[in-house]
Amino acid sequence: MDATNPTPFPVESFAPLAAAEANYWWFRARNRVLLWVLQNKILSFHTFLEVGCGTGYVLEAVRQTYPKATLYGSEFFEEGLVFARQRIPTATFTQLDARLLEDNQRYDVIGAFDVLEHISEDVQVLENLARALTSSGRLLITVPQHTWLWSSVDEQACHVRRYSRRELVRKVRAAGFEIQYVTSFVSLLLPLMFLARSRAKGSDYDPMAEFQISPWLNRTLELIMSLELKLLKVGITFPMGGSLLLLAQKI
Repeated sequence: MDATNPTPFPVESFAPLAAAEANYWWFRARNRVLLWVLQNKILSFHTFLEVGCGTGYVLEAVRQTYPKATLYGSEFFEEGLVFARQRIPTATFTQLDARLLEDNQRYDVIGAFDVLEHISEDVQVLENLARALTSSGRLLITVPQHTWLWSSVDEQACHVRRYSRRELVRKVRAAGFEIQYVTSFVSLLLPLMFLARSRAKGSDYDPMAEFQISPWLNRTLELIMSLELKLLKVGITFPMGGSLLLLAQKI
């Protein structure tokens, strides 16, 4: 991986992603989990940076929930920022490699949602994020979980790794954070996810095919994720799941 292109991410994917995110169960469910954490475990903030903001789907939801916050988005690929700027014209966007982030004590909250798994130098990025946060600032991240779920889906998505909880917690602590909340999610669907990943083999796998599911299946999967969020809200945390969420505070 070189400094000009951290992953061979297919930039042509941004357009279909922008078209699919608002109606696809996984993106909708992840947004609900993220907003619940922001509203119930962080409460308020003035400045928010999303690193690897892609097409701006998450940042748009943050804008709707926190209309008075000053929002920033960074993304390695200009192709993604084209859509992000259209979605949130009031936010400030920068094309940036997260390994080169030089901001110092600027943001109250930084989010990185399914970003770190694309970067070999994840420890360096975490240290950059810690420096960029204000005193006692918060870091909210999600990553794909469990190395045994590795499949062609990860390869086609240009992932460098899937995380274990122990690895992520260790790296975040080493970067200068205190862990405040950790849970897996996409947990109730983990058996189905395992079966799907087991069948996704070969270099001819099409990652965009995951969006081509029937409306009834899409609604069913979203309903299951809604149940999972209800369980999170009553205090249940999941030890296993397709994804891992972590909230930490700078120390």
